[in-house]
Amino acid sequence: MSADEPWMDYLAERKLIVPESRISPLGNALVLVAPASPPQPALALGRGTDLAALLGRGRLATGDPAHVPAGRYAQAALEWMGQWQAIGPRLARADNVRSALLLVERGEAPLGIVYATDARASRGVQVLGTFPAESHPPVTYPFAVTRRAEASPQARAALAFLAGPAAAAAWQGFGFSLRAP
Repeated sequence: MSADEPWMDYLAERKLIVPESRISPLGNALVLVAPASPPQPALALGRGTDLAALLGRGRLATGDPAHVPAGRYAQAALEWMGQWQAIGPRLARADNVRSALLLVERGEAPLGIVYATDARASRGVQVLGTFPAESHPPVTYPFAVTRRAEASPQARAALAFLAGPAAAAAWQGFGFSLRAP
């Protein structure tokens, strides 16, 4: 399982996965979060949303776009909104999405861009809005059998289970969306 398609592409290019086993059964959404208190009104995020004004003098917490999938999605969304030039230098670049979430939970950043599933798991943030799907590449999670496990019936069974109906309710319970095969 991988956090995004480019990481799985990296493995595929190096012939470390069984190509025909690769599937992307899960999706996620990208959301703008703020500390849970004080409550803030929901936003319809779009090209006209002025995130720089919402930030005030603060920084926008997200994964580092140079290394973290959530950061790359955040950069794409900000570019789509026409705000990358203004906000890019004001990022609080975290090592991972959970660290970005923590910056917002602690009030060290007034806003953050994280996955909907991570925001859902936190009691310390509120979701202000969801970025439109067209603002960034689809957030998907590819699964594949590794070359080392190619002959393992257990590996193929695990993949089938994780991508099948028995696990679907659990994935949805964590906030992931199911994608058609």
